[in-house]
Amino acid sequence: MKALFLTNEYPPHIYGGAGIHVQYLTRELSRLCDVEVRCFGDQNDNLNPRLHARGFGLDSSKWTCPKPLASVFGALQRGLDFNTSDIDANLVHLHTWYSHFGGIVAKLNYGIPMVLTTHSLEPLRPWKREQLAGGYDFSVWVEKTAIEMADAVIAVSQETKVDVLRFFDADAKKIHVIHNGIDPEEYQKVHAPDTLRKHGVDPDKPILLFVGRITRQKGIIHLVRAIEKMDPGFQVVLCAGAPDTPEIAAEMKHAVADAQAKRDGVIWIQAMLPVEEKIALYSHADLFCCPSIYEPFGIINLEAMACETAVVASAVGGIKEVVLPGETGILVPLLQQCESPYEAEHPAQYAKDLAEAVNRLMADQSLRDRMAKAGRQRAVEHFSWRAIAEKTLDLYQSLL
Repeated sequence: MKALFLTNEYPPHIYGGAGIHVQYLTRELSRLCDVEVRCFGDQNDNLNPRLHARGFGLDSSKWTCPKPLASVFGALQRGLDFNTSDIDANLVHLHTWYSHFGGIVAKLNYGIPMVLTTHSLEPLRPWKREQLAGGYDFSVWVEKTAIEMADAVIAVSQETKVDVLRFFDADAKKIHVIHNGIDPEEYQKVHAPDTLRKHGVDPDKPILLFVGRITRQKGIIHLVRAIEKMDPGFQVVLCAGAPDTPEIAAEMKHAVADAQAKRDGVIWIQAMLPVEEKIALYSHADLFCCPSIYEPFGIINLEAMACETAVVASAVGGIKEVVLPGETGILVPLLQQCESPYEAEHPAQYAKDLAEAVNRLMADQSLRDRMAKAGRQRAVEHFSWRAIAEKTLDLYQSLL
């Protein structure tokens, strides 16, 4: 059997959870079958005898379309390029809407089954219009078309499956829940204080940590606004880069400056760090905070738990299937569940609730320690990439 993965992100060009998912899933799947990855970039690597990754570049130098549409038309062009190179796989597996057009073309023209993993759903990300303008309407359409014609849809959480059935005319029998995962041998607690010092963080003082992209979805602005309500005596480290738009970048800059003016120890690392440095931050943090307002799974929580760090996270989406409240962390509810939690009416109250949860755990080291140990155990026992690859292969075989 040979599986063809179509994806925007693949190492070394990764900026989000979907890219991490594809990176680790393809590695584990290649122990079981042949895997080819076609992605956006300049990759051309035989990563092992059964795993090959090929990047597809893009020449947009003569394009005159509005800037927000360039990524949309770039995805369409690459989708065609994925297919004009002969496909000899038994099935095609899609990741994020950027790859959906290419998968549709492959299914119809090559006559192979199409599998689609829902890392997020466009109807629940209306803020993407800030980034894509009218291209957001296209992303909604192509996602709907692909999901409804897929031979199998993988939802990364039970709640994501519910959302798929709510927004799309999809056959429930074709939707399969297979969680995201973690490599517990890579993500484990380390001692690397020099890595923290390199980024201006004092490893000898308590740390509240955030790791993620600067995007509406991750709720980072809510967390920054909560900082002024947090107790003194611990550092707040925001490892946040890759802003979606210049507008949210400016909003983040203003919010962090305001927080730094009101409280000492607010440190902003404006970069997406290499994995080993990210693991060092997780390992030395006393508490991790994930304030996402929409999160189909929330792999960052799993990374923190694997590194033995307790978690405060929003009670949304798949996070509720990863973080066990009272055992591995605290879940903070959003006050209003609407079509998009981004439209919640009381963001100030949400920020206050985040701060209260953080203050509670930062004041109770014994509770944090118990949660940290339980989080590591849960990550190891329930979220191995190897087990997830085996479930994925079983799904492939059922389609063939």
